[in-house]
Amino acid sequence: MAEQLSLFLVSLPAVLFVVDPVGLVPIFLAMTAGDSEEKIRNTARRACMVACALMLFFAVFGGVIFKVFGISLGAFRVAGGILLLITALDMLRARPSETRTTPSETQEGVVKEDVALVPLAMPLLAGPGAIATSMVLMARGGEDLLSAVPVLVAIVITFLTSYFVLRAAGFVQRVLKQSGVAILERVMGLILAAIAVQFIADGGKDLLREKEEPAAVSQMLEATQTPLLFVTAPLASPPSDSSSGAARCAS
Repeated sequence: MAEQLSLFLVSLPAVLFVVDPVGLVPIFLAMTAGDSEEKIRNTARRACMVACALMLFFAVFGGVIFKVFGISLGAFRVAGGILLLITALDMLRARPSETRTTPSETQEGVVKEDVALVPLAMPLLAGPGAIATSMVLMARGGEDLLSAVPVLVAIVITFLTSYFVLRAAGFVQRVLKQSGVAILERVMGLILAAIAVQFIADGGKDLLREKEEPAAVSQMLEATQTPLLFVTAPLASPPSDSSSGAARCAS
């Protein structure tokens, strides 16, 4: 129970900060400018539902993807940590991360009639960094699905929060203003950078362990295949009984 609670306390901020619904408020407002209140709510709901489904899918079936492509967990942890670190550095500089979307994609979303699926759900909400984070966290929980429930709960809570933030995007923008959003993004970026570094460190340890294990196995195989050397001592010569034989003849 303590391990599950610890995993949940790591997973919730990691997923929530990389999804970063507060940072999406200006983009969401630009993409839904001129829409009715009902359409804005509908867009936020559909985007969060689709993004949540994508994240849950990759979280649950991430292990299968590892096996199909022959990717080790350590390598994916390092890659996910690097991607997460890039996103965190962009958040610390209070600028949109191009690992989630490019300016051209954002501009295309502004002129699109329906933006709920693309680019809001994917890649703005469920971007590569968020997907990699969920898969790494699931792998950290172990192969037992029950032990990874905290990660799934964290994903669901994240997108419930994202829905309410996007639904009240206008209010959030008025309360926090541009400077408030930038400050909040920098704080979240700092925490996210620390989580990313921890991912990279854990992945590096896994890669070193994977490298050492084959060497240890090969050494064991060499030891078992080495022929055993038996040291044979020369046979002791039997005691000479010539004198006793001569004595018997004399008697």
